[in-house]
Amino acid sequence: MRTESDIDTDRVLVTGLGATTPLGGTAPATWQAMLEGRNGIRPIDREWAAGLPIRIAGQLAVEPSEVLDRVEARRLDRSEQLALIAAREAWADAGRPEVDGERLAVVIGTGTGGAVTMLEQDDVLERSGVRKVSPHTVPMLMANGPAAWVSIDLGARAGAHTPVSACASGAEAVAIGLDLIRLGRADVVIAGGTEACLHPLPLAGFAQARAHSLRNDDPEHASRPFDLDRDGFVIGEGAAVLVLERASLRPGWRAYAALAGAAVTSDAHHITAGHPDGQSRAMRRALAEAGLAPERIGMVHAHATSTQKGDLTEAESLARVFGAHRPAVTATKSMTGHLFGAAGALAALATVRSLHDQVMPPVRNLAAPDPAAHLDLVGGAARAVASDAALTNAFGFGGHNASLVFTAA
Repeated sequence: MRTESDIDTDRVLVTGLGATTPLGGTAPATWQAMLEGRNGIRPIDREWAAGLPIRIAGQLAVEPSEVLDRVEARRLDRSEQLALIAAREAWADAGRPEVDGERLAVVIGTGTGGAVTMLEQDDVLERSGVRKVSPHTVPMLMANGPAAWVSIDLGARAGAHTPVSACASGAEAVAIGLDLIRLGRADVVIAGGTEACLHPLPLAGFAQARAHSLRNDDPEHASRPFDLDRDGFVIGEGAAVLVLERASLRPGWRAYAALAGAAVTSDAHHITAGHPDGQSRAMRRALAEAGLAPERIGMVHAHATSTQKGDLTEAESLARVFGAHRPAVTATKSMTGHLFGAAGALAALATVRSLHDQVMPPVRNLAAPDPAAHLDLVGGAARAVASDAALTNAFGFGGHNASLVFTAA
């Protein structure tokens, strides 16, 4: 087990944050909306959604077309656009560190990548023939496209990596960033996740799987993690990015928090159902890497998607790790919906801000907390929490688990 003195010799700091989400077009706007418990879920007002059983989603508060140059945006899939927007904001927020491109890496996770481009261009091919297919199709549909475009934009030559681990992808990207710095392969890493898969096919698939909320007439109350009346997650889109850097690179530079530990495990159990063994192992390993006992954690940002079984599985996992200790727990998917490959990165961003500001956003729609969860849930309004350590989880289909531990900078 690592000790805190060991960690101090190779601390990794979070110096920049960027996001575009259903709550806001920037990280500060998103964070403020979280603190206020706002709703980012609304009806899908596109013609193709009219006949679907799912007609609500966490849709972007600010369209990429309002941020990116029109010519630039045309060659990018929506997931790539979002990653570029969030990465540019995070880079600027970090003060654009002066680092050799050979020591700058990118890790952007995604669950589906450019799946919407692939589906739309397939429609074009079937309807209008080969000559109407966009010449940008392949670079737009590649899952590694977001990481590649961010690396090109910022001149990162120490690697452009793409974890594709379903809903754990964004958190796993942050964990990989920590490894790259600690292994000496980079001094700065731009890490996060992106997702944009609002399309009839995935919505139909989730409806058939009975995993998605069907509260089409009440989108504001559709996502309700840990509430007794929850009936499934709500799909969302967005991106979140953190700038990680070696503490010795810019001594004295402002940092939001330190990334003290991370762990990735797999359940080897079921393709869609999570298991408390794999989840609790991820949390314990992240804590061990950080050199912290569970009692040091005062804040937990839960994965908590608002499914009946999933929320209780995570609650059991938390109980296995923390025992009688009861850290404050929040779940911001109640406001944004589930951003899949970006979810873990957005949760990491919210955790960092919670630790930095010593306040946790509430779980929206927590009208009747499920007594089977046995958690200290932050309900009603934001709560001031004094803590110097926080943990966040991200779990994905396939049994992917990723846990991150942050400490005060």
